[in-house]
Amino acid sequence: MERLTVERPDHLPLIIDRLRVRRDFLSAAKARKWAVPGLVLQARQRRAHEAVPANHARVGFTVTKKVGKSHVRNRVKRRLRAIAAELLPQSGLKGYDYVLIGREGSITRPFPDLKADLLAALAKVHSSSPKSPSKGSGPRPAPM
Repeated sequence: MERLTVERPDHLPLIIDRLRVRRDFLSAAKARKWAVPGLVLQARQRRAHEAVPANHARVGFTVTKKVGKSHVRNRVKRRLRAIAAELLPQSGLKGYDYVLIGREGSITRPFPDLKADLLAALAKVHSSSPKSPSKGSGPRPAPM
């Protein structure tokens, strides 16, 4: 999956490239994320000054050793690449970097469920509602 091109309604094709540089993965880790049973999706909107064309979306994949041995991790990555190739051209947004993180259940989860997981995660990270504050953030109440 080096490069996919699909015509979009705004007449500029969305081109899907791969994330390969560690710095890009770290930047995506600081952005919006959503966990679903089959995967974790991290999505970051790129800034205008970055050297990637605006009509490109980039995707990266990672699976930790916690998921299994190398042959299991490679199979999970192949499954994630397949759903990304199928769904991101229609559901991804231009100017975004996506990282799909495989989970322990990714290997046994049915393929249609993995696709539904990715669609749900994309909908959540692209929703206009801001992230809810984490527990304990914000001002503390005054002591009595």
